[in-house]
Amino acid sequence: MAGPIRDFISYCRIECGFAEATLRAYAADLRDLWQWLESKEITDWDHLDYNLLTEHLKALSDKGLATTSIARHVATIRVYCRFLHSREMVRVDAGELLTQPSQWRSLPNYLNREQMGKLLHAPQPGDALYQRDIAILELLYAGGLRATELAELEMGQINYDLQIARVMGKGRKERIVPLGKPAMAANQVYLKELRPQLERPDKPSDRLLLSRTGGPVTRIVIWQIVTKYARRAGMTHVHPHTLRHTFATHLLSGGADLRVVQELLGHSNTRTTQVYTHVDSTRLKSVITRFHPRP
Repeated sequence: MAGPIRDFISYCRIECGFAEATLRAYAADLRDLWQWLESKEITDWDHLDYNLLTEHLKALSDKGLATTSIARHVATIRVYCRFLHSREMVRVDAGELLTQPSQWRSLPNYLNREQMGKLLHAPQPGDALYQRDIAILELLYAGGLRATELAELEMGQINYDLQIARVMGKGRKERIVPLGKPAMAANQVYLKELRPQLERPDKPSDRLLLSRTGGPVTRIVIWQIVTKYARRAGMTHVHPHTLRHTFATHLLSGGADLRVVQELLGHSNTRTTQVYTHVDSTRLKSVITRFHPRP
C-alpha cells in the first residue's frame, strides 16, 4: 500500500509544485490512514470505502485530535482518493462524499505597535549574529513573509534599487513584496558586515541568511530566533507567523485595501485575508465614535 502513497507525493511535488511542508503533512496523514487500515487487516486501497473513512476519522477524534487537524486529514484523504480514482487504482472514489467538519475561525494573534517596537529592539550589539537577527525580524515584519519564504530567500531575489523582494510562496506561487527602508537598511548592514564572515569559501550559498556554520538558515532556526527575542522583550507565544499577522493587521488598521493586503500575503482569495478585518477593535471603535449619532 506504500507504492500509491509514494506516487501521490511525487505527483504533488513534481506536477503540482506543493511546498515541502504540505507534502510532509500529506505523507503524515496518509501514514496514519495506512497504519489504521492495516490494524483492520485491510491491505488493498480498493477495499477503502466511505464507512471505513468515517470510522477512521472518528478514531482520530477519539484520540483527542483537534477539529482543525481532522479537517486537514479530510482534505488530504479527499485529494488522495481522487488521485487513486483518476489513476484507476481503485474502482470508487471513497472520499468523494466526505465533508469538512465545521470549525470556528480563530482570530490571529498579533502585536500592537508598542510590542512590535520592543521586539525589533530586543537584539543587542553584544549578541552573536546580531546584524543577521535584526535583519530577520525586520524582513518578517516589513514583508509579512512566512518563515519558510524567508529561509529560502536568495540574494538575487532582492532588488535594492526598487526596494522589493521576489518571494516564492506556497505552491511555488511567486509574488512581489515591497520592503521598507528599515528592513532594507538592516539587511544591507548584515550583508556588508556579517555575511562575508559566515560564508564558507569551500561551500558558497546563494541563500540570503546563513547560520554560524555557513549553511543556510532553516525555518526552525528563524522560529527559534523570533521566540528568543520575544521572551527577552517580555512576550510569550510569539513566532514568525505572529509577525505576518501583525504585518497584515497594521496595514489594514492604517487604511490599506483588503485586496492589496491579500496580494502582499499571497492569499488565493480574500476569505483568508478577511479575518484581519475583525482583529483591530480600536479602529472599529473610532469609526463608531466619529460617525454614530449616539456613540
